[in-house]
Amino acid sequence: MKKRRTRRGRPHVEFPVCCDMRGMLSFQILWLLSKGPMHGQEIANEIARRRGSRPAPGTIYPALKNLREKKLIEGHRQGRRIVYNLMEGTKQEVEKACRYFCSAFGDIFQEYVVRGTKSSTFDRPAP
Repeated sequence: MKKRRTRRGRPHVEFPVCCDMRGMLSFQILWLLSKGPMHGQEIANEIARRRGSRPAPGTIYPALKNLREKKLIEGHRQGRRIVYNLMEGTKQEVEKACRYFCSAFGDIFQEYVVRGTKSSTFDRPAP
């Protein structure tokens, strides 16, 4: 059976039905902006590339507004677009969030990478 690929040739990653990934949106936005300024469309495209589904404008722009209200990001108009970047001190907060994320989920990632989906964790019947 041929594996599905995205338009950019990356393997297609199916969105997990069992897990709601929407809570990760603010973290993803801040992570992307820690790499450099981006406008909303660029952020949405990069998130789509990474997780396989593109956030709708009704999802991405309220998240950006919320981050602006929390004074974590700022936006500057460039032509018709608003380009967002991190506020002073936010990069350190993103670093703290990354440490927390790795602390909370790092062992899951490592086990999955080392053992793969064929590990005994996935082969055991449900209790």
